[in-house]
Amino acid sequence: MARIRTTHVGSLPRSAIVADLLFSQEKGLPLDPVSYDRFMVEGAAAILKRQKSAGIDIPSDGETSKISYATYIKDRLTGFEGDSPRSPPQDLADYPGYLERLAKAGGTPSYRRPRCVGPIAVKSMKPLEKDIAAMKAGMAAAGYTEGFMNAASPGVIALFQPSDYHAKLDDYLFDLAAGMRAEYEAIVAAGLILQIDAPDLGLGRHMMYKELDEAGFLKRLAVHIEAINGALANIPRDRVRLHICWGNYEGPHTRDIGLGAVLPELLKVNAGALLFEGANPRHAHEWTVWREHKLPDDLVLIPGCLDSTTNFVEHPELVAQRLARYVEAVGPDRVMAGTDCGFSTFAGFGVVDPDIVWAKFASLAEGAALASKRA
Repeated sequence: MARIRTTHVGSLPRSAIVADLLFSQEKGLPLDPVSYDRFMVEGAAAILKRQKSAGIDIPSDGETSKISYATYIKDRLTGFEGDSPRSPPQDLADYPGYLERLAKAGGTPSYRRPRCVGPIAVKSMKPLEKDIAAMKAGMAAAGYTEGFMNAASPGVIALFQPSDYHAKLDDYLFDLAAGMRAEYEAIVAAGLILQIDAPDLGLGRHMMYKELDEAGFLKRLAVHIEAINGALANIPRDRVRLHICWGNYEGPHTRDIGLGAVLPELLKVNAGALLFEGANPRHAHEWTVWREHKLPDDLVLIPGCLDSTTNFVEHPELVAQRLARYVEAVGPDRVMAGTDCGFSTFAGFGVVDPDIVWAKFASLAEGAALASKRA
């Protein structure tokens, strides 16, 4: 019997002390660096131990030390200062009443999205080296031998943090790719699986390129993927997984481009596994797409079996049924059970209650075991 393994997208609820420290650092408040680093190491270890208890086979460090999955790069690359304006995704703008309700509800974290204002180069590898050391120590303590670490795609950095320095967007994307290459390669050199977080390949359609038609977006998508592949040139395909999503928020998502439209380009990424949304009501139907395309023989599918924007705990039987659709397409050896997105995109903020996150993971593990028995 082939056992279907479990994993997730990356971010997990940070402890209150970790979140407070991250935002204190963000505000430039004085901190004791030794204590700060100790709490990050302990936080990563606690997250890894909790994943082991919940039945997660391929864990992450929960993005413990990152205030968010894209803006953290300001501490690792030169050229980023100030802040960037916010604008809502196109689907939320279509429903101003709901958008106003969200604004009144609050809960949005206060953090900077520094713009690019100068040449991009590696500023320091120290933050990454600390993350890797903390994760490997936590993995060893929890009994893990395999794990993944997230890194932002060039395109998602450009999506949220535009450039005032570059005259052309393409120049910005490829400069970002060159700058991120060192991080990508260091993660893999440390023996970890590299996960490229690339919401720009989905969400970008109704945020970054909302003025384009679908054909125009697909042309831009090809450029984003070219930038990713350039940064991955020295990394074996089987050490990379790619996450695509359409935005980790509860909303209408009526502007989301279909998975089938972007899949031909996604299959060109030099990644051995794809993580994608498969649980939320806007994309759960797209499992049929995987039967309609010729897939690389080594491609691993990691469908989202848990919705990261709801406090419903999915029944293990539903998880098993969802997995069975992908097993039918590619076989149990090439399917892993995953989540739609992360559960704490921003440190200290998450729609799903932290205790419920772990209940969802337990259901994921139980559902994967059921699907394995039936495969």
